Amino acid sequence: MFLNLDFQDGLRIVDTHCHLDSEAFKDDLDETLNRAFKNGIEKIIIPGADIKDLPYAATIAHKYKNIFFAAGVHPYEIDNYDEKILRQYLCDEKCVAVGECGLDYFRFKSDLAEEIQKEKENQKKIFIAQLELAIEFKKPVIIHSREANHDTYEILHGYSKDLVGGVLHCFNASEHLLTLFEDGFYFGIGGVLTFKNAKKLVEILPKIPKDRLLLETDAPYLTPEPYRGKRNEPLLTQFVANKMCEVLNLSRKELLEICFNNSEKLFFKVINEKNFIVFFNMF
Repeated sequence: MFLNLDFQDGLRIVDTHCHLDSEAFKDDLDETLNRAFKNGIEKIIIPGADIKDLPYAATIAHKYKNIFFAAGVHPYEIDNYDEKILRQYLCDEKCVAVGECGLDYFRFKSDLAEEIQKEKENQKKIFIAQLELAIEFKKPVIIHSREANHDTYEILHGYSKDLVGGVLHCFNASEHLLTLFEDGFYFGIGGVLTFKNAKKLVEILPKIPKDRLLLETDAPYLTPEPYRGKRNEPLLTQFVANKMCEVLNLSRKELLEICFNNSEKLFFKVINEKNFIVFFNMF
């Protein structure tokens, strides 16, 4: 589908959030990555979502030099949370972050108030546990926040002084969460920016300090226009970048250098300094 796309202009992109361990890529992972690497995608980070998916994510990261992973548990998967296993993967040399972790209140129904409150407290507990791991291991956090802006802000603001940094993945254009840049957080911008109903995100994007911008796909989800409805993949980060250039009135060179340097600063500073623990693994 994307064979005729050509972004070979020498500019580099880090897709900071791509679920390469998804079933959606099982039949053509090599081809997908070849397309990406030939078209300027220099590095890709696979976020953790469920404990059971970590072995495969780590395997992919160890197979490809420029692929890395994060170890964490999505708020929908907290029943599977296992701190011992997370600790093992956080010691892996290819693990660059904790997450994705956070709060997601999207599925809650108002007629189950007591159960909702219990679930919210469970999500907060596991979120905080992962923030404490990030502090201990000195790794940035990848934050998932959906319809939970207030609680997300309160928790992150409270821990920000001890964290080495983090990114609000798939930033939802919240004015409240935007202020977290003052606490050192970055903002992941993906395909949603290209959607026709993304007016709020388009309006708030110029308010984000440029040294806090990151690119992501969230592939295989949230495919940018003009391919919305198809499977997303790392190559399509280029379309997000082009839309960001349009909104921010920047050249591709300016924007991509900014986002690449931001990615390096947040996720790869430790690796670049070769200050990591090698995890002699079970793969």
